[in-house]
Amino acid sequence: MKRKIIITGALTLLFGAIIFMAWDMFFNKPGNNVNPYAYDLKTVKSGDTSQVMYAEVRHFEPSLPAIHAIAADRNGLLYVAGEKGVELFDTSGRRITGFIIDGAASAVTVDGKGQIFLGIGDHIEVFDKSGKRIKKWAPCGPDAIITSVAVRGNDVYVADAANKVACHFDLSGNLVKKIGEKDPARKIPGFVVPSPYFDLGIGPEGELWVVNPGRHRLEKYNREGDLTFSWGESTMSMEGFCGCCNPSNFALMADGSFVTSEKGIERIKVYSPEGVFRHVVAGPDAFTEGTKGLDLAVDPSGRIVVLDPGKKQIRIFSLKKN
Repeated sequence: MKRKIIITGALTLLFGAIIFMAWDMFFNKPGNNVNPYAYDLKTVKSGDTSQVMYAEVRHFEPSLPAIHAIAADRNGLLYVAGEKGVELFDTSGRRITGFIIDGAASAVTVDGKGQIFLGIGDHIEVFDKSGKRIKKWAPCGPDAIITSVAVRGNDVYVADAANKVACHFDLSGNLVKKIGEKDPARKIPGFVVPSPYFDLGIGPEGELWVVNPGRHRLEKYNREGDLTFSWGESTMSMEGFCGCCNPSNFALMADGSFVTSEKGIERIKVYSPEGVFRHVVAGPDAFTEGTKGLDLAVDPSGRIVVLDPGKKQIRIFSLKKN
């Protein structure tokens, strides 16, 4: 008797499920076919304009065929690198000088002596301001793709997107160590780099910060290569990052705060040294849809310098006055 009750109940449930599926397929109104898990990208892109705390104060156009990377030195000079060359500008956008290179530079930085470090293909080349090449380093690794370079003192850090690692070199181009390789014993998860957007920078205390784009966070490493801190979360909200791999680029401010840029949802934001969202510099409406590679720099006065490859401009943003 008990077995008959169980079978009867199961058949009743099955029959009910069939009726529900048939109703949903043939009789449900088209307007009700809404995916409850879908998100409105237009809403996310529009964001909250009240959070935009910066205003664009200047922009100018370099003469290079394509622009890929930007850096600012302690005197406020801006270094724009890209296809076939490098150009130097003052804070007003006036071109100071420039020089030709072989190939395209994907990363640029400058040290305290005025030496210019360029990531070109799979290696680093070092120039003086006149355009004289001082040294060409050996490739960072097999089939390396250099996406970022940072210098402080005798330390040079290079991001290799192809091999998903940050390389620590000395000023002579000798490899000291590789940082960020997956190592469960040291609680290092490894970098997830789905596309060639893999940035790094050096903090006020000499600490290395590296974007782990596939994990939507920034990671801090000490000189020994230990992972000591990280921040960031995967979310559609303004406070975090979304997409396959964001943030795409970042720069550090004098107080250790972060300026980040994203692709997919083109926007630039500022975070505290602890990674707490502060405000928006520029939202998606400020950029051409589909723009990628919004490289960043911060000049000595705290202004945020944006390399906009979509508009082929260098754009300068300053904090709004109250």
